[in-house]
Amino acid sequence: MKYIFIVNPHAGETDNAAVIRSAIDALPEKDDCEIYVTKAPLDATAYVRDWCAAHPGEAVRFIACGGDGTINEVFAGAAQQENVSVSCYPCGSGNDFVKAFGGADKFKDVAALLRAEAKPIDLLKVGDRWSNNVVNFGFDTTVAITINEERAKTGHGNKNAYTKGVVKALLTAMKNEFTVRADGEVLNPAGKALLCTVANGQYVGGSFRCAPKSKPDDGLIDVCLVKPISRLRFVKILTPYTNGEHLDREDLKDIIVYRQCKKVEVDAPAGFAYSLDGEIIYESHFTVEIVPGALQFAAPV
Repeated sequence: MKYIFIVNPHAGETDNAAVIRSAIDALPEKDDCEIYVTKAPLDATAYVRDWCAAHPGEAVRFIACGGDGTINEVFAGAAQQENVSVSCYPCGSGNDFVKAFGGADKFKDVAALLRAEAKPIDLLKVGDRWSNNVVNFGFDTTVAITINEERAKTGHGNKNAYTKGVVKALLTAMKNEFTVRADGEVLNPAGKALLCTVANGQYVGGSFRCAPKSKPDDGLIDVCLVKPISRLRFVKILTPYTNGEHLDREDLKDIIVYRQCKKVEVDAPAGFAYSLDGEIIYESHFTVEIVPGALQFAAPV
């Protein structure tokens, strides 16, 4: 089998390509390994698709080396490709996707990434895009937009940008206009909500366990919608929401709507934004569907 490490040079604070190259040199499989360093956003997706088109049917494992955005790009390129498996070397800031598989540390052993057994997992399909983790919108998308704006100004995101995003969301995004349907059921008839996560993974935002019941191989989408609430109550739900305890709390049942389904439809006003594995997309109507077994994923045990 061929092993191709796809490295985002902007992920993390170290030279991950050098670290991975050093680890590869110590492996018996080193002659079957390659490193490709991405050159621009979406380059990883194009590279994987082009490689598969040029080597039809050849057994290959692509290993995404970066954060959740890099993982999304590699997985999107490999989705539904024959004789293709994927894994990841998580070295981003959030590393949300791998938390459902035991956390980032389990994926830092390069030898284990090569030898791990690949098993089918589901992906979310949003138009012509793929999501392996979470599509979310509302409060936290406002935070993400602000962070991206600060990154564009300064060249990097930091804690101050996150704080600025939270403050802006507390002022402007406590009651967002959108309607969510899960397998045809309207989850918020009033057409407003604080936030909503449409999940294949369990975590979002670096630490929030938004979908604690989600399994990436059960053929289901997990939807968690939080109704509009006061700022005081917002502060009170942060801890249970972070820990994934919000579905079991009796005092939160009046504001939490949780469903498992096959299809989610969202309608919103013009200019509406949502986040797809961290990428901000502007679209007022979109549909999310589950594609069972769309990808072969190798997670070390």
